[in-house]
Amino acid sequence: MTFAVFIAIVSLVTSNYLIQDLKAGEINSVEVWAEAMRSLNNADENTDLNLVLKVINGNKNIPVIVKNRAGEVIAYRNIENDYENEADSIGVVVGIAKKMSKNGSHIRVDLPDVEEADGSYTSDWLDVYYDESLMLKRLQVYPFVQLAVVIIFVMVAIFALFAAARAEQNKVWVGLSKETAHQLGTPISSLMAWYEVLKETYPNDALIPEMENDIKRLERIADRFSKIGSLPEPKPEELNCVVERVVEYMKRRTSNKVKIELDMPSQPVIVSLVPSLFEWVIENLCKNAVDAMEGSGNIFITVLEDVNFVVVEVRDTGKGIAKSNFENVFKPGFTTKQRGWGLGLSLVRRIVEQYHKGKIFVKSSELGVGTTFRIELARKQ
Repeated sequence: MTFAVFIAIVSLVTSNYLIQDLKAGEINSVEVWAEAMRSLNNADENTDLNLVLKVINGNKNIPVIVKNRAGEVIAYRNIENDYENEADSIGVVVGIAKKMSKNGSHIRVDLPDVEEADGSYTSDWLDVYYDESLMLKRLQVYPFVQLAVVIIFVMVAIFALFAAARAEQNKVWVGLSKETAHQLGTPISSLMAWYEVLKETYPNDALIPEMENDIKRLERIADRFSKIGSLPEPKPEELNCVVERVVEYMKRRTSNKVKIELDMPSQPVIVSLVPSLFEWVIENLCKNAVDAMEGSGNIFITVLEDVNFVVVEVRDTGKGIAKSNFENVFKPGFTTKQRGWGLGLSLVRRIVEQYHKGKIFVKSSELGVGTTFRIELARKQ
């Protein structure tokens, strides 16, 4: 890409030099043409006009207008070609000559003095007005067109590089997820076997059911990782039940200093979901809230029904997020914790947007007060 930009810059500079050379050549041609007009006006019956007429008639490209001392147009060439939308009249040609004069494109040709009736002599001259040829005008625009093409090329190249980087990142995510699910499979199978043995050996032990819950939890985690690398089909699910399962799990796994309050509609809320993945979303938001509150505070989870969306909001009473980081929190690697990889919210956004076609964003946050995350899911997908 750098080489392409270099080639474009060299081409632009070269084009500019060529245009300047052509411009100087056209000015020189106009000067020769003006000299030929003077020779024509000074000619007598003994003057050979073949060369003069050849020079005058040889101008096929450069627009020129000739006016006498009184300001009357006496000749013009190549005006219709360049101004084809204008009416062919002397008045229009005079107007064009004024525009040429404003641009400084004007040559005065001195003629022999004219003898007046009283025997005095008065200076005489011709004014030759000219403009750049159509070819030169097009060449002057060409470098800008070329520059625009280069800019578009660079933008497309940058977009392609970013797209390739995202695709590579996605491959890493998929590979990591698949490998994690595979690695978890063997110890989970072993734990399930040991669980059956312990259940038969100690049927009345109160801890055995808790062990079963943990094993099932591990199975759901493995299932989540296996689904990250695929495209599971969302199915109609009761959202309240999904959120309640996460809340019950979080209550058992967090300190008594953390209180989780749940506010949901009394009627069932049906949304197309992949339950295991959406549970992961709510769980990550709750875990981040616990970290932000440093193990002490309140978490409020609200489920709302809008006209077009079903909304889930997770609010905490933690340390808050600076407004400048509202988008950064969803980028891979971004974290404010001393420990952590900064991947949780990145996965959360991926699950909400790619697998559920929804939106997640920081609705509001105030430093030292808390943060509210908002998830919007379409009613029908």
